Amino acid sequence: MSGSKTPALEGGRPPGEPRRIGWLYVLPALLVYGAFLLWPLVRGAQFSLYHWDGLGTATWAGLSNYTATWSDPVLRGAFGHLLVLVAFYAVLPCCIAFVLVGAISRTRIRGLTFFRTVLFLPQVVAMVAVAVAWQWVYSADGPVNTVLGWLHALGLPDWRRGWLGDFTFALPAVGLVGTWVGIGLALVLFLAGAQKIPRELYEAARIDGAGPVREFLAVTLPGLRRELAVALTLTTIMAIRNFDLIYMATGGGPGDATKAPAYEVYNRTFNTGEVGLGCAIGVTLAVLAFAATAGIGRLVEGRDA
Repeated sequence: MSGSKTPALEGGRPPGEPRRIGWLYVLPALLVYGAFLLWPLVRGAQFSLYHWDGLGTATWAGLSNYTATWSDPVLRGAFGHLLVLVAFYAVLPCCIAFVLVGAISRTRIRGLTFFRTVLFLPQVVAMVAVAVAWQWVYSADGPVNTVLGWLHALGLPDWRRGWLGDFTFALPAVGLVGTWVGIGLALVLFLAGAQKIPRELYEAARIDGAGPVREFLAVTLPGLRRELAVALTLTTIMAIRNFDLIYMATGGGPGDATKAPAYEVYNRTFNTGEVGLGCAIGVTLAVLAFAATAGIGRLVEGRDA
């Protein structure tokens, strides 16, 4: 037995393909990834170091474009709007989805698959179509103002207004559209995670006299930490790169009330001819997206440790 060779070593090398063959399998995907993501990112970072209008000769700017990103009042306000959008796009949908999952976990709902599909539909609809539809919803004769008109006829104050043209309410109105889009995604993720939670934990909590809130905090929330991380990551990135909804619904207006950094990338690059500044904003957004993803993932790993 000691002198016999195992079949794996008879050929003089371990079984399986060499590592370099494995790289050949992933090479096409790596080339596409590099050509359409890494190379544009590198070029954008290069352009951000110059003052350039996209046509003439570029002049060296150093880090002045990045300084302008935080010193320009309009851009500073756009990043402030981003925090509001993150609250509407990420925090609010996850909170609403948690409430729905907590209610579903305590009772059986007939037709759950149908409702789950309906709530998830905004994820598969083009954001341009969503923006056009919600422009009508918020219009002067749209459903929102129609319902508010009925309430005013009953004696309540008249809350009707041009929602997307109001300096105070335009940004929250856009944010609520993001909430509507994000609830379905968060709910589907949480429902999938809730199915992994043993029913015995809920039964034990109820035997101990736990109410709905205590049961949610002790059983549902700890069991959905990973799904929460995924939902927060996806919805936060959705808020960071929010361009098409703002472009179609408000165009950044009224005034600067709904301008977000992703919209300013387009605006500064193509409308005002500040290509370097637009690229600097884009690189800053990429860094923010990476930081948000790493921070959320780190938070989950810390809790698991």
